[in-house]
Amino acid sequence: MEKNRATASGMDDAVIYIVDDDLDLCNALVELFASVSLKAACYATGKAFLASLPHGGHGCILLDVRLPGLNGLELQEHLERVGNRMPIIFMTGYGDIPMTVRALKAGAANFLEKPFRQHALLEAVNEALAADMKRVAGNHDVEHVRALATALTPREAEVMKGVVAGLMNKQIAYELGIKEITVKLHRASVMRKMEASSLPELVRKVAILGSY
Repeated sequence: MEKNRATASGMDDAVIYIVDDDLDLCNALVELFASVSLKAACYATGKAFLASLPHGGHGCILLDVRLPGLNGLELQEHLERVGNRMPIIFMTGYGDIPMTVRALKAGAANFLEKPFRQHALLEAVNEALAADMKRVAGNHDVEHVRALATALTPREAEVMKGVVAGLMNKQIAYELGIKEITVKLHRASVMRKMEASSLPELVRKVAILGSY
């Protein structure tokens, strides 16, 4: 891999998980990432990687297509099934068009053919880390909104459903068989508990929940 001034950036606690049975390549990649202040961990097999992967880990995965036992494409399919959404950059010395298409259709972030250039690798890692940063931020948004929604009473949840559906207070009151003043009180409570300063903000938060 050629030397240049390319750098990679991402979350401070992100890890680049390298899954490749080429020990020399793994060591070289760890040194490269360390030189740009990135953490990396190596695994010789897909099974070893799965056994060590922390729940909720984030970063990106550099994955060789041809591995002993569970191959790269099979590992990608397994991660998809268990809900792991870390970006995957495939590496291979034997890549072909059908393999590339299959990996990309299954959600791979990139596909690099060995031997790859340092700049191309770091650029791909930069993009993958940026994508994972957005993914993690989105997950935090969902968790936060879910926590807010748990504070709602059943009646407040019903009122919120009517509000985001665009119903007027009197319409919600009719639908629920309660007084309009009661709807107004519940509506104010919903806005406070959901930390929404406007109707559009409340709608956005309910859309994140995906259950109303």
